[in-house]
Amino acid sequence: MNESFKKKLQRKDLLVGTIQTLPSPEITEILCSAGFDWLFVDLEHSTLNSRDAQYILQAAAPNFSCMIRVPVIDEVWIKKVLDAGASGIIVPQVLTSEAAAQAVKLCKYPPEGVRSVGVARAQGYGDKFQEYVESANKETLIIIQIEHIDAVNNIDSIVKVAGIDCLFVGPYDLSASMGIPGSINDPSVKSAISRVTSCAEQAGIPLGIFGTTAESVQPYIDLGYTLIAVGMDTMILGSAAKKMVDRIQR
Repeated sequence: MNESFKKKLQRKDLLVGTIQTLPSPEITEILCSAGFDWLFVDLEHSTLNSRDAQYILQAAAPNFSCMIRVPVIDEVWIKKVLDAGASGIIVPQVLTSEAAAQAVKLCKYPPEGVRSVGVARAQGYGDKFQEYVESANKETLIIIQIEHIDAVNNIDSIVKVAGIDCLFVGPYDLSASMGIPGSINDPSVKSAISRVTSCAEQAGIPLGIFGTTAESVQPYIDLGYTLIAVGMDTMILGSAAKKMVDRIQR
């Protein structure tokens, strides 16, 4: 039996993924065969909807883990993508411990949470209903994004929320919330990220981060960040195409 993605995350194995924003199962298949460990499926900043997300999950099945970023902390969005079969949820713009606790509640069935019970792809369309319901609270990953200075200021209380499996830093939104959008290497942004790093380590919570290139994420891997999202489908395609054209023209 394959070891679960959650166990690998808890053990702090290095898990390298990329972001998918295009509604193409073929792109999913290409990325899954490229050597990545997981996919970050983005429903916040893309045109993807819940049906697109399910097609991506189906293309990645059965042995590839997909985390879906929902647009907001919302009961309908969370239950739709979990019922579609996501391995975990990435929750954006979590600013307080109350918001983090709400996200955890929405991802878990009673008595641990308030997730309603549906019958869809995750439950084997009914065939694996009991098996899924009994294991979902334990196996579903809940990844909280820290991407705003308010979240950094509240990080001491956020890390105390039970049920968080990973803190995922969004350096670009964090820099924007500090009034210096895109300046992810500014000392003040790095200081804010260092505070998150320290608090997460003290709480024993795994850390993740996004970067546009392998070089940009390497310093954080050296610091112990293990859930890594590097680049995205559109950037990878654009970069490869530009290099090809540049080489021919030269």
